[in-house]
Amino acid sequence: MSPCEDCHAGCCRSFAVPVSGADIMRIEHGLGLSFWDFVCRWEDPDGRIALNYAPHFFFEDEPESQFVISLMHQKSEYFKETTRCQFLTEGSPDDEHPLGQARCGIYNFRPGACRVFPTKFDPANELAVIHDVPARSRDGHAEVYDLCSRPWEPSDLDPIQPLHNLVVSQYEMQYFRSIAEIWNRKPRAWSVFPDFLRLVYARRVVREEDLKPQLMPDKPVVAELSNDCEDPAVLSFEISSQRSRSA
Repeated sequence: MSPCEDCHAGCCRSFAVPVSGADIMRIEHGLGLSFWDFVCRWEDPDGRIALNYAPHFFFEDEPESQFVISLMHQKSEYFKETTRCQFLTEGSPDDEHPLGQARCGIYNFRPGACRVFPTKFDPANELAVIHDVPARSRDGHAEVYDLCSRPWEPSDLDPIQPLHNLVVSQYEMQYFRSIAEIWNRKPRAWSVFPDFLRLVYARRVVREEDLKPQLMPDKPVVAELSNDCEDPAVLSFEISSQRSRSA
């Protein structure tokens, strides 16, 4: 039985989950939510959220702060002094499960960072390697932040799917990093960020005859957006005040 089968989901309570633009689009379209329903920006001065996986973004209201685009947290229903991913579905504690049992409420649409847990690529990008998951990732005494009840074993995981998840997650975050490079040339307001993302991802599928000779596979976003203006970070947006929100 996988460690997740009988779990209170300490990982979904302990971690701020970084998301890529593809993760955001999947959740928006699959669940009918808007960006502002589930996305926030977490300040990450020491890189503990990004962990060399997710890019940092800068915004004009806090130009010196680096942020990771992540899923929102909210207070736990049963452990009021703690927080959890807002998509975590909690079960009530009982004698058998004093921390309750919990499940991802958007499992089919969960972000890449969740799909690959607890694996990473080996140096050759050929094998899925199981992380050494710590007993707890947050300070304090709240047991609900305890992580996996036992070490993961290779037999706990399908031999194919983790590799597929790692490939897609790695590719999408690499693409998201190229988007961050463009945005960070001239950071704009947090309120216009979702419109920027929609513009980029709306142009991700093109006809073959529309490809330009200068389109480089490692910089797809730069090539696409440079058709619109000299500096792709200075795009014009039509933003309604109702969509403006700061996290």
